[in-house]
Amino acid sequence: MKLLKDRILKEGHCLSGNILKVDSFINHQIDPEFTMEMGKEFVRRFADVKIDKVLTIESSGIAIGMAVAYELKKRLVFARKNPSLLMQEDMYTCPIASYTKKEAKLVYVLKKFLQAGENVLIIDDFMADGNAAMGLANIVEQAGGNVVGIGIAIEKSFQHGAKRVREAGYRVESLARIASLANGQIIFDED
Repeated sequence: MKLLKDRILKEGHCLSGNILKVDSFINHQIDPEFTMEMGKEFVRRFADVKIDKVLTIESSGIAIGMAVAYELKKRLVFARKNPSLLMQEDMYTCPIASYTKKEAKLVYVLKKFLQAGENVLIIDDFMADGNAAMGLANIVEQAGGNVVGIGIAIEKSFQHGAKRVREAGYRVESLARIASLANGQIIFDED
């Protein structure tokens, strides 16, 4: 998605450890119009599959997931990283390791929000090692649902997470694929 690539080049910053900081428009401060454009693009890319629900993980995936769900006129469910005292019902859980936080967290989704047979589109902001996508897919499968696709705003293709997820049999659509962040330079994969 050219619009996203241009925005990354304009406002993104490379940090040590192969980290791309895009907090000015995606995951700290959110540009609503831009986020809605990403939502429309994901809906366009997954127009060939039936989608009953959108699933993401808190917190950075929520805005993009909401944009997709809004365009689809479907519900958005997000996996929580910390259970609330209000979550007293049965839950699906899965441990997910975070690349940027360097820790694993158990994530939670109430069972009543994912049903057997539902076609679920997973949406997230980044894919590095593929742990969040694989964990969310595990939760959908625990529920007896079908993962119809995984939409990623920014894929770090040099980290092989997307390759791992695709090899597991999941369809991955990434709006921007980054080949390298070496020497502070953002280099995109050719589409």
